Amino acid sequence: PPLFIPQIPQEGGESSLHQLLDAFVSAGRVDHIAMVMGLHPQYLSSFWKTQYLLLRMDGPLPYHKRHYIAIMAAARHRCSYLVGLHMGEFLQVGGNPAWLQGLHCAPQKLRNLNEINKLLAHRPWLITKEHIEALLKPGEDSWSLAELVQALVLLTHYHSLASFVFGCGIKPEEDQDVGNSWWPPSPHSDSSPASDDSMEGSGGMDAMQEVQVLMERMKLLQENQEEEEGVTQEEMATRFELEKTESLLVPSSDTLDPSLQSNIRCFLEDPEFGYKDFTWRGEQAPPTFRAQ
Repeated sequence: PPLFIPQIPQEGGESSLHQLLDAFVSAGRVDHIAMVMGLHPQYLSSFWKTQYLLLRMDGPLPYHKRHYIAIMAAARHRCSYLVGLHMGEFLQVGGNPAWLQGLHCAPQKLRNLNEINKLLAHRPWLITKEHIEALLKPGEDSWSLAELVQALVLLTHYHSLASFVFGCGIKPEEDQDVGNSWWPPSPHSDSSPASDDSMEGSGGMDAMQEVQVLMERMKLLQENQEEEEGVTQEEMATRFELEKTESLLVPSSDTLDPSLQSNIRCFLEDPEFGYKDFTWRGEQAPPTFRAQ
């Protein structure tokens, strides 16, 4: 492992190996998430217990719908690794292959989760009791309270797990044929993110130039601060964020990346919806749930 990962003690290594062997015996494979978490056996043990409770134990939702909800959650964050993983799991537990053609092919009951899924993924502070009431409203496609609780736990679990996958740089297994994990390409690069990893490539040169432009802007801001009197650190932080957003390093969040794989795009409705700052100075903050 890389030098910045501490070496596992002997007893920890044995525990990790035992867990990985158990995973191979039970599932016939050890996915890359388990291999990374195997560096921390206690964490891996807790994670697997959680996964087992959510996906395998008795509950109000049938198994295939649990995996489909996981696909919906992972697609919201463009995590093709998890989307591909649970597409396979969905088929293994008897899911209808037609549903994998896109969200439009899934039952309306599952499609009704789309609104709360995108809010939980990007702007959870906008969720109100009306969103819950709409899903629980009696009707042919209504959710029971127990079903909705399990669905919401699955959504938030896989939103978080997508961050873990990206943060650790986890790549698909060799037998996953659904494309590579999503990596944001350079705003000026028309090539695939994996086509050229060297800094000598055009994408690398673009990135270097963008960094230089941003550094020059930051230097000007610093000089202006020294000339101006009464400029607070908060104001400087605000200016820095504005410069960073306007620089070429930060692509607009209002447009969907053109390299996004079709296996993810088909599970997204309103794909342009994304994160926006929770509140801006001088503006009224949105209403939030508060627990005392």
